[in-house]
Amino acid sequence: MPLNKENILIVDDDIKILELLARRLKEFDYHVFKAISVKEALFILKDTPIDLLITDIQMPEVDGIQLLKYVNEHYPSMPKLVVTGYPSVDGALEVIKSGAMDYMAKPFTKAELKMAVERALEQGRAQQVSLVTVPSQKKNLPFKDMVGESPAFNQVLSIIDRVKDNRATVLIHGESGTGKELVARAIHYSGKYSKGPFIAVNCGAIPDNLQEAELFGYTKGAFTGADQDRSGFFQAASGGTLFLDEIGTACLDVQTKLLRALQEKEITKVGSRTSEKVDLRIVAATNMDVLEEIKKKNFREDLYYRLTVVEIKVPPLRQRKSDISLLVDRFLQKYGIEYRDRLLRIDTEALKILERY
Repeated sequence: MPLNKENILIVDDDIKILELLARRLKEFDYHVFKAISVKEALFILKDTPIDLLITDIQMPEVDGIQLLKYVNEHYPSMPKLVVTGYPSVDGALEVIKSGAMDYMAKPFTKAELKMAVERALEQGRAQQVSLVTVPSQKKNLPFKDMVGESPAFNQVLSIIDRVKDNRATVLIHGESGTGKELVARAIHYSGKYSKGPFIAVNCGAIPDNLQEAELFGYTKGAFTGADQDRSGFFQAASGGTLFLDEIGTACLDVQTKLLRALQEKEITKVGSRTSEKVDLRIVAATNMDVLEEIKKKNFREDLYYRLTVVEIKVPPLRQRKSDISLLVDRFLQKYGIEYRDRLLRIDTEALKILERY
């Protein structure tokens, strides 16, 4: 069977559905990118030429309709296919109005999926527009969201360039707002593992009693409310990168299991006695003084040294003031407004005030 070259992006917050779709599409010889949220999908779209978007509708925070509208506006030639577990006539009409080419209700057969994907791609090709030529999807700009030329900034870029093509565990230090997640994404999307998923997890946003289940998954009956087997973030990131933000807030029990995952390259679901191998890169980040937390017995020293195979310290803006003008230019280009047919610019004196501040 001839190999297809199309890149397909799947967006679904249900990891089991995401993995099922990915497995099916790989069987059809497509290249697959996975996102568990609209936010994650937008990051992938910025840096990757995508030939077909497949998205769910019912998702937390930002739903699939908003994603369709965004893609319709920014990538109008990209074919879009919707899969949903909540079919309705009104929903179908809204989906089609938002630019989708087809609308499939779950569950569907392997043959139905194959036919829908082929039909959507064929309709996209019929428009005779190649997504590779879309200017906003340039391939060789892995650090394009990171702006700066200062020595401190270039030092960060240098480390990213050295680690992007290996699986070394990375710990990113930096104050809140310095761009730690941007660094993690640059490591992932600029390297040879960029076709794997990038899964970002805010450890501080998960209650202590749920951290283990969310990270490693659980089996049916493992605890009250566990009515089915479920994979965790480790399984979702298989073949790619798992970004553990605010790692310093992870509870000690989870730290112990993270250490085992790093040492043995395997995890165990909550409620299971069987371990399973995992193949992924771990990038963690913290704004805490981890060494101080180790002294207070709040963080495992052995885990810290496992995480810091490579260490990146992201400098705050006050330590790279020469980059402020570049950032101002970038934000004006991105968010600037026109007044009397001229793009508003920042005054030189105003820029000096920002640099002094």
